[in-house]
Amino acid sequence: MMEILELKIMRGPNYWSIKHPKIIVLKLDLQDLQHSHTSDVPNLAQKLQKLFPEIIKHRSSEGTEGGFLRLVNEGTTFSKVVQHIALELQTMAGMNSGYGRCYGTGQPDIDYVVFSYQQERAGEYAAEAAVRITDALARGERVNVIQDVARMHQIREDEYFGPSTEAIVQEAVNRNIPYIQNKQSDLIHLGYGVNQKRIQAAMTNNTSFFAVENAGNKNVTKAILEESGIPVPQGLTVYNTHELEEAVDVLGYPIVTKPLNGNQGKGASINLQTWKEVLKGFAEAQRYSEAVIVEQFIQGNDYRMLVIAGKFVAAARRTPAMVTGDGTSTIRQLVNQVNKDPRRGVGHEKALTHIKIDKISRGILREQGLTLQSVLPAGQVLYLKSTANLSTGGTAADVTDLVHPYNILMAERIAGTIGLDICGIDVMTNDIAIPLPETRGAVIEVNAAPGLRMHISPTEGLPRNVAEPILNMLFPYGSPSRIPIVAVTGTNGKTTTTRLIAHILNFKGYKVGYTTTDGIYIQGRKIIKGDTTGAYSSEFVLKDPTVNYAVLECARGGMLRSGLAFRQCDIGVVMNVSEDHLGLGDINSVEEMARVKAVVPKTVCSNGYAVLNADDDLVFGMASSLRCKIALFSMDEENPRIIEHISKGGLAAVYEAGYISIFKNTYKIRIDRVADIPLTFGGKARFNIYNVLAATLAAYTSHMEINEIRTALRTFIPSAETTPGRMNLFKLPKAEVLIDYAHNTASMEAISDFINQSDANHKIGIIAGVGDRRDEDLKAVGRLAAEVFDEIIIRQDKDLRGRSGKEINHLLKEGIFTVKPYLEPREINQETRALAYALEYAPEGSFIALFAEDIPEAVKLVENFRVIQHRNAASDQQEV
Repeated sequence: MMEILELKIMRGPNYWSIKHPKIIVLKLDLQDLQHSHTSDVPNLAQKLQKLFPEIIKHRSSEGTEGGFLRLVNEGTTFSKVVQHIALELQTMAGMNSGYGRCYGTGQPDIDYVVFSYQQERAGEYAAEAAVRITDALARGERVNVIQDVARMHQIREDEYFGPSTEAIVQEAVNRNIPYIQNKQSDLIHLGYGVNQKRIQAAMTNNTSFFAVENAGNKNVTKAILEESGIPVPQGLTVYNTHELEEAVDVLGYPIVTKPLNGNQGKGASINLQTWKEVLKGFAEAQRYSEAVIVEQFIQGNDYRMLVIAGKFVAAARRTPAMVTGDGTSTIRQLVNQVNKDPRRGVGHEKALTHIKIDKISRGILREQGLTLQSVLPAGQVLYLKSTANLSTGGTAADVTDLVHPYNILMAERIAGTIGLDICGIDVMTNDIAIPLPETRGAVIEVNAAPGLRMHISPTEGLPRNVAEPILNMLFPYGSPSRIPIVAVTGTNGKTTTTRLIAHILNFKGYKVGYTTTDGIYIQGRKIIKGDTTGAYSSEFVLKDPTVNYAVLECARGGMLRSGLAFRQCDIGVVMNVSEDHLGLGDINSVEEMARVKAVVPKTVCSNGYAVLNADDDLVFGMASSLRCKIALFSMDEENPRIIEHISKGGLAAVYEAGYISIFKNTYKIRIDRVADIPLTFGGKARFNIYNVLAATLAAYTSHMEINEIRTALRTFIPSAETTPGRMNLFKLPKAEVLIDYAHNTASMEAISDFINQSDANHKIGIIAGVGDRRDEDLKAVGRLAAEVFDEIIIRQDKDLRGRSGKEINHLLKEGIFTVKPYLEPREINQETRALAYALEYAPEGSFIALFAEDIPEAVKLVENFRVIQHRNAASDQQEV
């Protein structure tokens, strides 16, 4: 039986697709079906078409309708069947998703199946169901997909953020305004940082609480409208049946009952003609509110008028769910006929909703002496609901162009009087084309967060793009919705470069939010601690209302796990690509790792810059597939790639004659002497010069002045506070200590180059291996350590990541012995104990390098030793 080995949900641009960010990635073990093809299963194409009638439209690689089924007949893999079933299941449940691909993994029985989704949970369910269904079909078993489609319908209704929100979000997408969905609160963030606006259905962050309270209290609303000369029905508020009876005596029949603080028609009952009906209506209303409004029933049609930002934009005539008799069909048959309308679906799946026979419908039938088996005379209309809501099967006809100017002015006055920026006004009148007072009509209700579905997808008449004026209100023409984003990736140097760019931008006066491997920072303050280089952390910064510039470190793990949090950035920096984390996530070569890192520059907007390392073949190779501007950096001004690039008018930053310089066309702009930039440690830390070059280009392409960049570079002082775990150098009375997070051979080589420039008479290295690396990677760490250090201490990480400590240490020693077979490393598992041993017993004048896991604890220990050694040195001088 086929087995899902891994299921990942991509939410943004990713390794598999930039154009289709919302995809499911299935790692599928075909097991005994690996050697079989679809042509081996008799009549498989016919069975698929019977189960999924619309699958005939799937074109597959042929590019023509029916292409997939022809491919099934000719013979294809079962992973391809899984892909197409997963897509069709979603389509059958009202979520059309048309993108899919299959890829091999290099293992004969394992494939990747990739397909798009609309709702995450539905896509996940579709994947699992598609595997189950495909496996059953391959084995000749009977299959029924009705329950699967029903379950996906349910998931969609639970996950879908509603037609009003959908319309606003889609309009935002059409305008290139980004959005982030906050599932915990049903909030949608439109735009980023300081420029964001928030919506919840048709309510915005500009909507006044005062106005919502007024609209929510029907008595207050009525009083305000009456004072403004707006016709409203006469009514009273009651709390018990005694008060209810008195109200009926005053108002007379027919009447309406509804909860005082109700919305969306919940608990409302209309056209009540008898005391028995009134009692039932009162009981229904008290399910939602102890206080119940009893009003005169106003005869006429139910209209909804919509006002946005003080302007009337649309109107619709609403009709409750109904059937019309034909003299032969039962009421149940008539409902079934209505529900066959292709415009009707489950919940908000389509323009109209299926009519359900619920408690309210059955009550209406009983009151009229009818059952579902009753046959209505031809032409007789039967309303099955007490309200005209579309969500209960009602219909809507657009009447925007028919509304009388008096009624338009009335609606705009109501919205202004109540104070709502988006206002739905329910009006009962015989004809909306006549002034309301002349028809003896009335305003029934005023709604905050009115539903937009009736205007967007009316049953009759013109659809109205009512989301457009909402977006015009939130983001007036010319106003920004985004903030600049700098995304930084690569194997090594990401965190230091991210911090340096953030420092430069902060110096300019921007309110910067940035993410790193040690935490999320907002305006220089650490808000969240931990490795925060994934999509969630990026979203955290982009949702922060105080941030006007984002600098986001984007690591391999996050991009493979769920993709990027943003669809496009302004500057994408790629530092380098080297052999690290290979063998994880089916990324087995450095070339494949480069394709992962290339996701970042591929998201740079057309007028933005990809900042690429011209000294790294794989990074430089990314430029050929990009559609944005390119800026290169190099440690060699004679690099042919740099020379060619600037000869064509390109932009570059280079290390030349001891300076950081920018080449622009034929001009050379010197930024500063490397020796004057603290991060380079006087030019000895060559790897940090790369970081400075990349950050300088990011700042320059952000339109910063040269003197601003120079001053910012000089004021970025490397320390345990500004660059934790990155070249943290401490000078103690008896030794020099370097603490660094270096965890792969490339980063260790860079650190080793710096250590080799030290005059220390004895060099001690404290190293560790990472369990999820390949054997050759662990041996390389040991080999490199032996080339640099006179003494080696092997420690262990707290998380050994799938290996035993003994196995890791053995591989490290193998590497050490290939260089220095006589060197016997000391094994001290706990990091702080290993460091304490080195500090205690290191000969005077030593250089100790700790490749650390717990940076704060290591720094604290060194600081304590420094205090003790200084104290002892002072005591020795006093004795002398």
